[in-house]
Amino acid sequence: MKENSIEYRLTGRYALFTDPVTKIGGEKSTYLVPTYEALKGITQSIYWKPTIVWVIDKVRLIKKIGTESKNIKPLCYNGGNDLSVYTYLRDIEYQVKAHFEWNMQRSDLEQDRNENKHFDMARRSLEKGGRRDIFLGARECQGYVEPCEFGSGESFYDDDGLFAFGLMFHGFDYPSEVDTDVLSARFWQAKMDKGIIEFPRPEMCTVRREIRNYSVKNPKIKAEEDA
Repeated sequence: MKENSIEYRLTGRYALFTDPVTKIGGEKSTYLVPTYEALKGITQSIYWKPTIVWVIDKVRLIKKIGTESKNIKPLCYNGGNDLSVYTYLRDIEYQVKAHFEWNMQRSDLEQDRNENKHFDMARRSLEKGGRRDIFLGARECQGYVEPCEFGSGESFYDDDGLFAFGLMFHGFDYPSEVDTDVLSARFWQAKMDKGIIEFPRPEMCTVRREIRNYSVKNPKIKAEEDA
């Protein structure tokens, strides 16, 4: 294992990796596999500092993909409750491999770029189950993490070939991590081979949709302006 990389087992009874197409309406439906952004958020719940940016390398599906629909009564904006049907993934188990890189947008934290320190803290946090609660795409979906060796054990899909999921949400380009003043959503042609999904790096995604202008000022520069 590299000094900036972690591997962990992720489990939970339910998960809801929401397809953006169904996110606005009352009814939600999950993707069949986790998104890059969801796994990045989970990894940040294990350990995160503004000095680093987590990059998700790949995920391995251990159990067979299964879904379950539930009747939910979400709160309405104008008061009261509505009846909706949410479709969840059930009984999930994944192996995840991720590594961290320096957040080059935070030059004020350059003195904190100590790889061994952050690796040791991330490893200890993982051994304790994460620093924050783990949610599998939605707050009602509790998840659990523990260290593992990526590729160990058997997967339901070990003998399967290539499977394509079509165009799928990858993640967001946050101005706090990328040199841009626009918040954008990334998409990619997702595929799985023998149960393993290898994610392209964010900058390799060619399909993007701009959401809104979203500038972030460096805290060091802001402090100098306020002085």
